Amino acid sequence: MARPYLKLGEILIKEGIISQAQLDDVIKVQAKEGGRLGEILLKMGVATEEDLVVALGKQLNLPYVSMGAGLIKPATDQNLDHVVSKEFAIKNLVLPLSKTMNSLTCAITDPLDVILIDNLRKMTNCEINPVIATKTEILKAIDEFYGKRDILKAAVKESYQTTDEFGPALEIEAEELSIDRLIARAEEAPVVKLVDLVIKQAIDERASDIHIEPFKDKIGLRYRIDGALHEIPPPAKHLHLPIISRIKILSKMDIAEKRLPQDGGFTVRIEGRNIDLRVSVMPTIYGEKIVMRILDKSGVGLDLAQMGFLPQQLELFRKAIRMPYGLIFLTGPTGSGKSTSLYAALAEIKSPTKNIVTVEDPVEYHMEGINQVQIKPEIGLTFASALRAFLRQDPDIMMVGEVRDLETAQICVRSALTGHLVLSTLHTNDASSAVTRLIDIGVEAYLLMPSLVLIVAQRLVRKLCSECKEAYEPMQEERDRFDLGQDLIYRAKGCDKCNHIGYRGRACIGEVLFVDDEIRQYIVPGINAPKLKKVAVERGMMTLYESGLKKVRDGTTSLEEALSATIGVE
Repeated sequence: MARPYLKLGEILIKEGIISQAQLDDVIKVQAKEGGRLGEILLKMGVATEEDLVVALGKQLNLPYVSMGAGLIKPATDQNLDHVVSKEFAIKNLVLPLSKTMNSLTCAITDPLDVILIDNLRKMTNCEINPVIATKTEILKAIDEFYGKRDILKAAVKESYQTTDEFGPALEIEAEELSIDRLIARAEEAPVVKLVDLVIKQAIDERASDIHIEPFKDKIGLRYRIDGALHEIPPPAKHLHLPIISRIKILSKMDIAEKRLPQDGGFTVRIEGRNIDLRVSVMPTIYGEKIVMRILDKSGVGLDLAQMGFLPQQLELFRKAIRMPYGLIFLTGPTGSGKSTSLYAALAEIKSPTKNIVTVEDPVEYHMEGINQVQIKPEIGLTFASALRAFLRQDPDIMMVGEVRDLETAQICVRSALTGHLVLSTLHTNDASSAVTRLIDIGVEAYLLMPSLVLIVAQRLVRKLCSECKEAYEPMQEERDRFDLGQDLIYRAKGCDKCNHIGYRGRACIGEVLFVDDEIRQYIVPGINAPKLKKVAVERGMMTLYESGLKKVRDGTTSLEEALSATIGVE
């Protein structure tokens, strides 16, 4: 049965915004002076702009979007500023939000303006899918979207128009530029502005890494957001050397050295917070590539409770880090969040009554109240030498960035046995494999058995966007195979808030092996990881695979995402 059509005034009365008497008064004014009902209601102060737009949306059965809900946010990777110009958007109070095939979703204030809809259709060659928003919020969103992009676009456009005093910049070979000239160009306003904008936009879009890479005829610029790389409009090729030099200067690197890799870093201050950037330079056949890792403590949130561990896993983790001594390992591949978990653990247990020291390569987050050491192998400051020095510094807790060799492993074990709490990382697929790895590299089982208290294996999975995740009924085969135990799970869909990716943010899935007296009996020479894992599971340990499926059941992530993160560790 068709839904009964209600007039705007009737909807406002039904929603309790206005009374019948107020509507009658407005109708009298309209009959006398003319004009639209909504404009008169607004002028008389009877209803707000939002009240009218929400009611109009219900009248026309159109979605209402607002900035508060994060829905007036155009997709960043669809060049929507080229689809609808800033001038047209401001003049007609329209904002493009997303484009799928030949369908363009736009926020507008007056969906009854058929001329505007028709003009949009002709201009974009797309069918228009209107959603409704207030004039105030559309203007604010237009300013934010086009303003931000205009700044970066202008800087990029300016980079293509810049020439060098020796002639067209694209004709200059790298070898022809002297060091003094490189430094001078790196400090020029357009280059400084461009580098600043690239970094600021990356931080605004929650990127974890910035890739600036040279190719034969162009520069590549990409941001890694929630684990996936996204292309960004790049600057002109001829600015590659000045950009690299600018970043090297900020990172305190040798700008004359172009043949060898270099590492460095610097700190930027944005909106009242300090953000660390870790910089790596690598020579390629077309010049140097730079990767900047963005280490934003405020964005990450160094809070164990927010990492994503299940309640029973979090309880064991907290129990271990509050022990007076012992050895704790976090394991997993590069990019699985091990360092973040270590820092979150330190943030939870740090205290003025404890002397906490770390040795790292590199120092990723600068933490107040903790003594952090950056290793420098070229001058003999290695993990092992730093650890030996630490033992003369009266430490309570020591954090070692990574155990890479037998000497470092032995010092960690002995430190744990002599009354220190030691936290470190290993690269193994699961928790039980860490034990066999340590024994394989030469750590004596009789020393490892009493010192080890906890091993945490972890992975990161992308979280489904809370605004658009879609419930569906898995096939019976999937339900049986993965023991889903429920009729509905969620999958990615895509909306404006998540830039039509379907995911926003990441969460940790973990495998927490607490080494109690029963487990210690199995830490002997010749023990294999599957046997140890079986014993741990029998004692209640939840595997990475099971943790991933738990995240699927509670709607945190999709089945595909969980399986891709735990493949090979069932």
